[in-house]
Amino acid sequence: MSDTAPRFGMVAGEASGDLLGGLLLAGLRQRWPGLQAQGIGGPRMEQGGFESWWPHHKLSVFGYVDALMHLREILAIRKQLMGRLLADKPRAFIGIDAPDFNFVVEARLKAEGVKAIHFVCPSIWAWRGERVQKIRDSVDHVLCLFPFEPALLHEAGIAATYVGHPLADAIPLEPPRAASRAALGLGEGDTVVALLPGSRKSEVRYIAAPLLQAAALMQKARPALRFVLPVAPGLRALIEPLVPAGLEIQLLDGRSHEALAACDVTLVASGTATLEAALFKRPMVIAYRMHWLNWRRISGQRYQPWVGLPNVLAREFLVPELLQDECTPEALAAEGLAWLDEPERYARVQARFVEQHELLRRNTAQVATDAIAQVIGL
Repeated sequence: MSDTAPRFGMVAGEASGDLLGGLLLAGLRQRWPGLQAQGIGGPRMEQGGFESWWPHHKLSVFGYVDALMHLREILAIRKQLMGRLLADKPRAFIGIDAPDFNFVVEARLKAEGVKAIHFVCPSIWAWRGERVQKIRDSVDHVLCLFPFEPALLHEAGIAATYVGHPLADAIPLEPPRAASRAALGLGEGDTVVALLPGSRKSEVRYIAAPLLQAAALMQKARPALRFVLPVAPGLRALIEPLVPAGLEIQLLDGRSHEALAACDVTLVASGTATLEAALFKRPMVIAYRMHWLNWRRISGQRYQPWVGLPNVLAREFLVPELLQDECTPEALAAEGLAWLDEPERYARVQARFVEQHELLRRNTAQVATDAIAQVIGL
């Protein structure tokens, strides 16, 4: 172990990236207690001593329509960020997801002799496979969350390491159901449904309403159901007006892991939250809607039938996916109630989620830190 404490530039563009960054920083700091890390991040990274020059939510956009609305501000932030990093070069730059933003930064820094590491392989196995060339030009190394990704990158001449998913280390194999229910004021015998409409404003705009309307339908069918909805920071004002009259629902400030541990089933926006639900062994209904122009563009470029991460890992539809026009309150409610009526199916999918958890549990923080140490020669 070297006593040299490196300085890293880092960028995480949304809540899931901030979570990954916070977990990674814990591993980096264990190896280099005096390290410095600066750039763009959120509260979880800041808890690990990260210096945020801009908050991560400034980059939290999805799709071309949303990006265009914020393009001027995003470009200005990126220009200023690169200027600061080039004026005082870090030992390495670690871009955490957010590929459209980070690849430009990584390519510029790499050209100036700064080691560029990207944490989270872009979904080239799902769509936009042409990004392989961009990855090769922009980065020195990719840290991959899923076991099938390094081989795809190696074929293209890109150095990569499978590090597992840090959430698989952070989330216990046996979810703390009873403790989480007690913390949320839920009874042991309650049947609980968690709604997770996403952490971006654009996601809430398109997804929160059908999820909440589905909850109202489920409650009408079964009045004893309890509902919880973890609200990402800054989004409560968007969600509260969408709650249907008469729906009894507990809005939480964050606490998504407690909600997932406590619930029996979840209606969840496609993204990292679906993997979190699988790691908590919770059957789910995956939902997603977006601006129709974004959907038209993306749907024509998909390489596989699955969108949700648990289904991608399984290579089959373990759980239902209701996307775009299929994402209706009626369909969401029907699929959610179906999980409660089919105990054998419920148990089968939980067993598959245990297998996925064990596959992804790799002590990610240490494995990723070892790979970064090799790249920077410390």
